[in-house]
Amino acid sequence: MTDAALTTASPISLPTRGLIYGLIGVIIFGGSLPATRAAVLTLDPWFVSAARAVGAACLGILWLGAARQPWPSRRDFFGLAVVGLCVVIAFPVLTGLAMQWVPASHGILFVGLIPLATCLVGALLGTVRPRRPFWFWAALGSISVGAYAVYQGGGDFEPADLLMVGAIVATGIGYAEGARLSHHMKPAAVISWALLVSLPLTLPALVLTWPESTRSVPVSAWVGLGYVTLFSMFIGFLFWYRGLVLGGTARVSQIQLFQPFIGLGLAAVFLGEQVGWGLLAGSVMVTISVAKARRYA
Repeated sequence: MTDAALTTASPISLPTRGLIYGLIGVIIFGGSLPATRAAVLTLDPWFVSAARAVGAACLGILWLGAARQPWPSRRDFFGLAVVGLCVVIAFPVLTGLAMQWVPASHGILFVGLIPLATCLVGALLGTVRPRRPFWFWAALGSISVGAYAVYQGGGDFEPADLLMVGAIVATGIGYAEGARLSHHMKPAAVISWALLVSLPLTLPALVLTWPESTRSVPVSAWVGLGYVTLFSMFIGFLFWYRGLVLGGTARVSQIQLFQPFIGLGLAAVFLGEQVGWGLLAGSVMVTISVAKARRYA
């Protein structure tokens, strides 16, 4: 059924459904860094990054076969390679390395910068044309998250923070390009082909980094790896890219400003990390920024 037909049959508008899809994706992505942290505490981050990509690629291959999806065009192949390089390889590797040195609660705050990075790239690609006030509120929300991250780190900008910044830039590029491709490809096809295109790099990396012994690896590490493989690397993108298409990249991407606080809550519950009262103030500021930015997206 087409989006036009769904609009007629459903009382929920396309933008609203886009926000719902986007929110589900954000909730799924919110567990990514806590799960990564749980995995890399005992497993090599290079292995974790390769294993999640290869595992998700297997799911992607199954989906492509079941859905009988056609091969992408040469032009789309380049875009899929960009998505693969950014969200399949760069983000997992950079965040995995960062999570070795800083707690998940510290790294999580940086993901609040992803909406601004996504919209900046979208503007360069011509897929996003928000009004000027949008940029003010998007920047304010992102600055609020960044300031909280520095505050939580005791005022220091640690070397691991540079890895997180690189991960955010890569993710912004990957999200924006993935959203562009999703306008004429199914969201599941975009992430599935991106995972498949990345296999020539991720599969050899998995073989080379396979641990010598897994007997001492706790269950929590395998659960974390399983989560980032199944949810962060595949299922989350199905909802996220669909949301960006239905609701618009500028509008839906702002929901991701809530992701740090979802992740902080999960880090506190499952990893026992301490989260201060500053989280409440940050949440209020982010909520205001998202609400204002949506008006001008």
